[in-house]
Amino acid sequence: MARKPKSTEPEKIVYAPVQPQPITETIEKNYMPYVMSVIISRAIPEIDGLKPSHRKLLYTMYKMGLLTGNRTKSANVVGQTMKLNPHGDAAIYDTMVRLTRGNEALLHPLVDSKGAFGKQYSSNMAASASRYTEVKLDSFCAEMFRGIDKDAVDMIDNYDGTMKEPVLLPTSFPNVLVMPNKGIAVGMASDICSYNLGEICDGTIAMLKNPKVSVEKLMSIIKAPDFPGGGDIIYDEEKMKAVFTTGSGSVRIRSRYSYDKQANCIDILQIPYSTSIELILDKITELFKQGKLKEITDFRDEIDLSGFKLTIDLRRGVDPDKLMQKLFKLTPLEDSFKCNFNILIDSTPRQMGVPEILAEWIKFRMSCVRRELTFDLKKKEDKLHLLLGLGKILLDIDKAIRIVRNTEKDADVVPNLMEGFGIDKVQAEYIAEIKLRNLNREYIINRIQEIEELEKEIAAIKEILEDELKLKALIAKQLAEVKAKYGKPRKSYIIHADEIAEYKEEEHIENFNVRLYMTKEGYFKKITLQSLRGNDEQKLKEGDEIAFTEDTDNLGELIFFTDKCQMYRIKVSDFDVVKASAMGDYIPSKLSMDPGEKPIFMRLIDSKSNPEKENMVFFFENGKGVRVPVTSYITKSVRRKLVGAYSDASPIVAAFLEKTNDPFDVMLVSDVDRAIIVKTSLIPVKTTRTSAGVQVFTLKKGQRLVGAYTDFAERFEDTKGYKKIKIPATGILLSEKDIDKQQLKI
Repeated sequence: MARKPKSTEPEKIVYAPVQPQPITETIEKNYMPYVMSVIISRAIPEIDGLKPSHRKLLYTMYKMGLLTGNRTKSANVVGQTMKLNPHGDAAIYDTMVRLTRGNEALLHPLVDSKGAFGKQYSSNMAASASRYTEVKLDSFCAEMFRGIDKDAVDMIDNYDGTMKEPVLLPTSFPNVLVMPNKGIAVGMASDICSYNLGEICDGTIAMLKNPKVSVEKLMSIIKAPDFPGGGDIIYDEEKMKAVFTTGSGSVRIRSRYSYDKQANCIDILQIPYSTSIELILDKITELFKQGKLKEITDFRDEIDLSGFKLTIDLRRGVDPDKLMQKLFKLTPLEDSFKCNFNILIDSTPRQMGVPEILAEWIKFRMSCVRRELTFDLKKKEDKLHLLLGLGKILLDIDKAIRIVRNTEKDADVVPNLMEGFGIDKVQAEYIAEIKLRNLNREYIINRIQEIEELEKEIAAIKEILEDELKLKALIAKQLAEVKAKYGKPRKSYIIHADEIAEYKEEEHIENFNVRLYMTKEGYFKKITLQSLRGNDEQKLKEGDEIAFTEDTDNLGELIFFTDKCQMYRIKVSDFDVVKASAMGDYIPSKLSMDPGEKPIFMRLIDSKSNPEKENMVFFFENGKGVRVPVTSYITKSVRRKLVGAYSDASPIVAAFLEKTNDPFDVMLVSDVDRAIIVKTSLIPVKTTRTSAGVQVFTLKKGQRLVGAYTDFAERFEDTKGYKKIKIPATGILLSEKDIDKQQLKI
């Protein structure tokens, strides 16, 4: 039979009809599980301050005995962690690096490290391979695991069911606000800045004592974030309060620097936590190439074993503080940390402020401590139960031995002991397991002596468990212990926004010679020398007189001390040129001084000034005097206003400037017309600005110092006999002519 030839036509494929699927359903089934996995299991920290990757790594190291043991190779820890975190060795090692002491990313490192782990402030300094570095848990981690072996937290199976791991770590302090954390999930992110451990412990204790404590009270305790990299936090009260209460906002941070006068260079010693040295160098390079930083001759990275340092060499005559204002404006030497306190609470992400976070942590910690105490209570009750059974056989040890010896079957020993002494099975099992050598009166008496102590401990634990206030008191005590043991001073200094001068692009300031005048009533004049040639008769307010006169140029700077213990700084160029016939600027208005505040002394800083060889000399109404080095008034940032310029223990009478190698005589006059003349070198130098000084003029009760003069030869008829070579000194009565002169002036 002939075969039918095969068809050469291609076989037709029949497709099933396409079923439309709404995109919302696709997202819900395929995308949302991924989103929730990233949010809950990877990117967002929980109330213990840790992400799952941190927690799995730390718990693995804890189970390896690395809290008290010696360091081990990082590769060993990474391998063991993969039993809990199967995301690859590189990801685990990167997590470990950030937690180490060597990386300097945390205020309180969790991992004690040996080897090169890179630096948080540098993107180019990478960590050595895990086979070269060694790690163990830092002793600080003992507070992270406090109570974990006492059922303080829930334990769950790992990914393959072969191990148990904690859902959270029972941290004995609010680590969520002490450890800086950053995470990017899907549709949300978390940026938590670090706060000072001591301040956080004190703030939490305040909330434990009073859950309704005010935000203002808490902010007075927890002042501002504290970054591991240090720097200066520019404190803006409104912005800081927004971050504190809502968990959203930004914190401005400035680099900290010092000026080396001998080498004429600026050393940047700390930079904002949110930037890196490479970003700063790149920006300075860009500005230098564009010709916008002509003040600089060179700049370089000088990081070494002693720590961070970025050096900038200056041209001769450049003002370092003014240059830094410019660099703060144009480079990441001033940067902002964007705060976004997103935290998982019961697997739900919530944005919270500091008070709300602390309240949630207190709730969490109370649960941990309650479970820990319950665990201890059960152990102690079980032990007490056994000892009570042991106490019953003390009445007749021979009977117990006889029961065991006369029992034919091993299985009947426990029932016979139960029947013979009226004890339960657990107690009978315990007694049956006691070695024969221990069935003596001494051993049994020693054991049951613990009963009374156990009963006290059990009663104390029950008392705490039944009283929430006592439970909170226990947590507060633990927080105080943590602060005392691990607390550190702030790394980030706080400077107020109104104390710093912002950089502004200014036109070239014309320089010319001027003469400056300040009157006793607080009026100021800047007059060109050319103008003075024609008329040097000064117009003054009635009863006013010239107090200070200085010849300088228009590029100088002025410092004014006031009667309110404050100092103000302003440039000569900020004043307008006036004629001698004008009244001039009223300094309290020009410098926005406090109501009723007046200047008492003016000091010029120009190219001829040498602050290192000068002292300020102050005299007070209580007869005391003090010398303070001018260098004590030099601040790292250019502040227009400095509070606490001198002691406020007594009203100020007069202030003078003294060259350290050229002391001068001052005549002091009291309100009872007595006077002394002393040389300023007799007065001790105090480096603290607010020092009250020493007694110079001995005054009786109710008397006060009313005058201090360096031009006493012009003011008084005869100044012989007033000179004193030791202090304190008693005043000599002024001559009648001098008394009359004083009264006329008054």
